[in-house]
Amino acid sequence: MSDSDTVILISRNGMGEADQVLQYKLIDTYLKLLDEHDILPRAICFYTEGVHLVTEGSPVLETLQSLEHKGVRLLLCSTCLNYFELIDQVKVGIVGGMGDILEAQRLAAKVITL
Repeated sequence: MSDSDTVILISRNGMGEADQVLQYKLIDTYLKLLDEHDILPRAICFYTEGVHLVTEGSPVLETLQSLEHKGVRLLLCSTCLNYFELIDQVKVGIVGGMGDILEAQRLAAKVITL
């Protein structure tokens, strides 16, 4: 199943509002289900706290690498990476700017914010 007209926005270092362990468990499950069922959005955009998920030590790196390998664009906010001093720890995705995220949203038929 493909969902190539969808863009997912991730602005949290996890999913939901709970303790960090639960947030990681939820985002891990969500991304694994996308990957395992080939529900492939056009892009996943990471900004604010969400950029932590694409850096060294992230519990979801393997799944994100698999999604990227399947053609999902992973767009990372360079301003956010610089703010958190994570630019040198990026392990997956394309470092870009808010313009790239805006363009992905503009082209999408559906935008999902997690």
